Amino acid sequence: MHYTNPFELIVAVVLSAQCTDKRVNMVTPALFEAFPNPERLAKADFDTLFPYIQSISYPNNKTKHLIGLGQLLLSQFHSEVPGTMEDLVKLPGVGRKTANVILSVIYNQPTMAVDTHVFRVSKRLGLVNANLTTPYSVEQALYKYIPKAQIPKAHHWLILHGRYVCLARKPKCDVCALTSWCKTFEKLKSQAMEIEDDGLK
Repeated sequence: MHYTNPFELIVAVVLSAQCTDKRVNMVTPALFEAFPNPERLAKADFDTLFPYIQSISYPNNKTKHLIGLGQLLLSQFHSEVPGTMEDLVKLPGVGRKTANVILSVIYNQPTMAVDTHVFRVSKRLGLVNANLTTPYSVEQALYKYIPKAQIPKAHHWLILHGRYVCLARKPKCDVCALTSWCKTFEKLKSQAMEIEDDGLK
């Protein structure tokens, strides 16, 4: 995502929920020009802000979230994006995943934002137990096995791998460089061998 300061990043990440980065990047230049800081955003009304983000998924809710975000940053945090999980999740539209992105990218903290790609890929590869059912449980498990210094990089590796190789419906195992370590590939290969053996009997 394109941004130049912490305020722009948190706005962009709020907008990115269930929306592509490409779409967010198409919207934010005009949005940031019109609302360059929390003060301007806090003073916006729904009808003024909505047209800037109407092509984003769930624009009604996100318009309300952004206005509330600006107001809370202004009233409680001196127009600064806070640097703790506790404070970040107080902001409208900011959940744990968004907070982890801010803590990692802006404050260089070893946090893992578990989106759908991280959730899927970490379980498929066998980095975490396949039976884990929540993003939080996957996040906590990844912290146990990835060195702190590598967590920010690992976060991006898992996202990119999930986005371009380990696809949700049709993973590209034939071009994947991680099949030697992948628990799911190992299982599929074993099943294929069993089917082949049955056919030879």
